[in-house]
Formats: sequence, C-alpha cells, structure tokens
Amino acid sequence: MPRATELDLPFLDIGQDWFAADPYPHFAAAREQHPWLATSPFGYLINDYKAIREFFHSEDQYAPPYGGLLDVMQAHGTAWGRFQTNHMLAISGDKHQRLRAILAPSFTPRQANKNRDVMREVISDLLDEWVPKGGFDFEEFASYFPITVMCRLIGQSPEAIQPIRSSLETLGLSVCMDPNFLPQLEEATLVLEKFVGQFVADRRAGKRLSDTEDLLDLLLKNQEEGGLDDAELENILIFLFVAGYDTSKNILTIMMSLLADRPEMFARCGESIDYCRKVIRETFRHMSTAPALRMLGRDWEYRGVVLPKDSMIWFPLNVIGRDPRVAENAETFDPDRVHTNPPIPFGLGAHICLGQYIAKAQLEEGLHLIAQRITNLRSTGPAGWRPYPGTWGIKGLPIAFDPAEAKVSEVAH
Repeated sequence: MPRATELDLPFLDIGQDWFAADPYPHFAAAREQHPWLATSPFGYLINDYKAIREFFHSEDQYAPPYGGLLDVMQAHGTAWGRFQTNHMLAISGDKHQRLRAILAPSFTPRQANKNRDVMREVISDLLDEWVPKGGFDFEEFASYFPITVMCRLIGQSPEAIQPIRSSLETLGLSVCMDPNFLPQLEEATLVLEKFVGQFVADRRAGKRLSDTEDLLDLLLKNQEEGGLDDAELENILIFLFVAGYDTSKNILTIMMSLLADRPEMFARCGESIDYCRKVIRETFRHMSTAPALRMLGRDWEYRGVVLPKDSMIWFPLNVIGRDPRVAENAETFDPDRVHTNPPIPFGLGAHICLGQYIAKAQLEEGLHLIAQRITNLRSTGPAGWRPYPGTWGIKGLPIAFDPAEAKVSEVAH
C-alpha cells in the first residue's frame, strides 16, 4: 500500500495572496489529478466532502495541530504559543471534555434564542449609527456586531472593544502560517492577557454592568469550585473574545458581497427571516471562512493510501461545497436549493464549534435588519482578501446604499 509521500500528488500553494483571491479553480484542478488528496507547504489537504466527514468521525485518531503550528511559526516559548496550545480548539481528551462541559450550557440552541433580543438591540443600535452615512466599509461595520453581542453576554462594556479591536483583528490571522507575523501576534496576545486580567479583577472587586448573571459569573463560580485554574479562565476569555470578533464578522461580510450582486435576494432578506436562514445556509456551502486542521497521531490508512504519523492535515470546509460531487450546479448561488450534502462550516466531532447556534442566530437577526435599513445596495470598490490558511475571507468591502427607516422585525424562534 503506497504512502502519501510516494505519490505524485497535486500541490496547492495555499499561503500565496493569489491563491487566497480565488482558491476554487486550484482545488478543482487538484481533484483532476487526485480525487481526494493534495499537498501544500503546510501539510496535506483532504479535498473531498465525504472523506472530510469520515475523517472527522475518526477524531480519536488525531489531535489539533497547534504544536506543528508553533514549529512553522517558530513560536515555542511565546505568549501567543502558550495560548495556541491551550485554547478550546487546541486541547483534547479529559481536559477538553471538562472545559466544554462548563461552557456548553451557555451555548445551547435555547440559550441562543433567548439572546435574540440582545442581538436585535445591538444590530439596531449599530445601524442607527452607521446607516445615515449612506456608505461605509461593511467589514469594519460588521466587526462591531458579534463582538458587542459577546460583550453583552459576558458582562463587559462594549466601550472596551475599541482599545482591543486591532489585537482581535490580528489574532484572527493566527493560522496565517507566516513566521514574519509572529511579533504582531505576540503583542496582540499580551494586550488581551492584560485586558482579560483587568476584566476579571474588576468583577472580583464588585464592578459590573448589571445584576443579571452572565457568562463570567458562571466561569468564576466554576473556578471557585475548583473547576478552572487561572490560566484556563484566561484562555477561555481570550478565546471567547477572539471567536466573538472574527468568524461571524467575516461570514457576514462574505454574505453582503454575494448579495450586492443579487438585489432581489437581498430585498427578500428584509422581508423574511426564514429566507435569511436559507441565504446563510447557502453561503456556508458556496463560500465560507475557516478550514480546519489536525495532526495525525499515527499512520493513517485511507482509500488505499497511508498518511504518515505527525502529518498536518487540512480540511477545506470553506470551499468544499463547490465540488460538483457535493451539489448540482455547484457554482450557482441558490438559497432555495435542497442541500443533499449539508454544509459543515462549524466542523464535526468532539471539537465542533460550541458557538455555532449563537453565530447562526446573530447572522439571521443581523442580515434581516441590515436588509431592511440598507436599500439599493452597491459595492463601490474591489475587496481584498485575508490569507487562505486560518480565517479566510474578504478584507474590506466598501458599499454605498440608500438609507431606510427601521421596520418592526420578525421574532425568530
């Protein structure tokens, strides 16, 4: 049985700017050479939807790859490196299950729905502030939405966002695989460590925004009961702030870019939150944000090929939906399509994204109200691109539009 190292596999240079600008034809060409496997400067890519699902269902055979990431980034012994090897996506086994059990009750579908009022308040306030301008960089606008919601859920003032915004933006590029970027990552990590340390100290001193119990109260209670140590609490808080800032902002920007060329669809989003759900689901298939990556814990035999132990494995969840084996007319953006192969933007298995229900609810509420307040949407300039490794997406989306008054929103359940 051949080893992957012995095969003439297609090579995808995923770290290049030109690749990030349009990765789809490169993945399609790779599938012509090999139906499911390719190489890159940073490991192997599983280039097939069914293979990705099968790998995720065998997650006990591999681990998060953050040790390998630190090798590439030359980051051992740094604050950023410590965070990367100890956050929720980096740990496994009993520790991961313990921390996940602490957080899970706050991230259920029921909890996400209970927080829809907060989401509507936040996006409405942002629209009241930004819409009168008649145009802005939508990526910048979108960056304030999910992180403000997270601040509300965790009991932090949204005024705290601005001083740490650039650090959150930087840490969103943690998996860029470019060691030249390490100094910025290190500085951003230190800023956020100081920020969450002060946040926790203020809460312990009795400083709080309201008497309503929030997620930080839950975490501090678990710490008092011995369920968390100081480092775990700090890592969870930094992870929540980074996750609350980056991925939802990027997928919302991608959606807006797609809808700018489809005015009838955009108008329907303002009329029906059910249609918003369809648009979001189709966006996840058509063009999403983050690939996943893992490290093999042993030699892995799959479809007649042996992948060697300690290989870094990439799962391109963000582009796999346009494989014609996944969907008919895969290049067509069609919110009304029936998804025979459901999109998997949040991963699968033990490390499936805890925040997926909050993210979906935010996107639904945000898109619905944005489409009511912004009419005659136009894109006014070219968009740049974030690096493909990590949280891929659009970098800057200037738009112009005609402002509209707020309407009474549907209540989603």
